[in-house]
Amino acid sequence: MAAASVNGLTVGYEVIGHGRPWAITPGGRFSKESPGVRELAEALAEQGNRVLIWDRPNTGESDVCLTGTSESAMQADTLAALLRHLDMAPAVIIGGSGGSRVSMLTAARHPDVAAGLALWWISGGVYGLLSIGSHYCNGSIAAAWSGGMEAVAALPEWAESIERNPGNRQRILDQDPAEFIATFERWLAAYCPDDAQLVPGLSDDQARALDVPTLVFRNGASDLHHRRETSEQIAERLPNARLVEPPWGDAEWSERQAARNSGEAAGLFVRWPLLAPALLEWAKELP
Repeated sequence: MAAASVNGLTVGYEVIGHGRPWAITPGGRFSKESPGVRELAEALAEQGNRVLIWDRPNTGESDVCLTGTSESAMQADTLAALLRHLDMAPAVIIGGSGGSRVSMLTAARHPDVAAGLALWWISGGVYGLLSIGSHYCNGSIAAAWSGGMEAVAALPEWAESIERNPGNRQRILDQDPAEFIATFERWLAAYCPDDAQLVPGLSDDQARALDVPTLVFRNGASDLHHRRETSEQIAERLPNARLVEPPWGDAEWSERQAARNSGEAAGLFVRWPLLAPALLEWAKELP
């Protein structure tokens, strides 16, 4: 793997193509190898762009990292450091679902690394935020509480990180269970709905000050995890944002989930390459 040492972490990445820098961040705890991520990068690279795909800490080939006010904030700081390390700042920073949150936090916390933002499947709503917080954190908290760090390392949610970066098992085992639980409870609390911040970790005041050119793809009305109103309200708060329709139907998220769960498709992101034409057309307007 290509790897960089940034912020004291080994981070797995790949750069595809040449030209204007871009960075793609997937969602969930999925890696850069999730089907659709590389294909979107290749579609952008074909039109004269240099595209970074990367494994956030706690995913894929990168190190496990258990610091920061939230997992997304820690990952945002890592992306900013990686872009500087690769001499790819400022970049067009794009991502879907959890990747959209990391992208926004990167631009807000490190304005010098962002030339533009493009966002889709932005998580929101009481159910959406509480369910993803539970998904990311509850299993590890319960395992550490009842079985210590050996039980955490045995969880399926950490299996890919350990398989692709074997040192991660020891990084997990080296944690003090009480400190680990405190960290994950802090990360869980970051997803609690807050009237002052539509996106966890990004206050509405910070959003209104984030004037980087931004393309927001509207969420599906049927999507309970990525609420339509969340995408619309984000587009209203960001002062230099444009809200556009996505290149798929209203039920894209649920259809991708169903296809993945049935084994008919390899992953949630397989149709992300459909975003390329709109992204490329919008990017022509960027400075």
